[in-house]
Amino acid sequence: MKKDLHPTSYTCDIACACGNKFTTSMTKESMKVEICNECHPFFTGSQKIVDTAGRIEKFNKRYNLDK
Repeated sequence: MKKDLHPTSYTCDIACACGNKFTTSMTKESMKVEICNECHPFFTGSQKIVDTAGRIEKFNKRYNLDK
């Protein structure tokens, strides 16, 4: 096998803009992210579906989908 083929793996400290910090294993020693699972709307339950110009109703009408 070839020597030094794989990159060096570090214990990476990841810091989010919301203040959440966690560690993982990757090829960088530290990383900053803007959004994480603690502040993302999908995971926090504050996700809102914005229906502009009735597109959902238009789709349902076109394909005869009644809810």
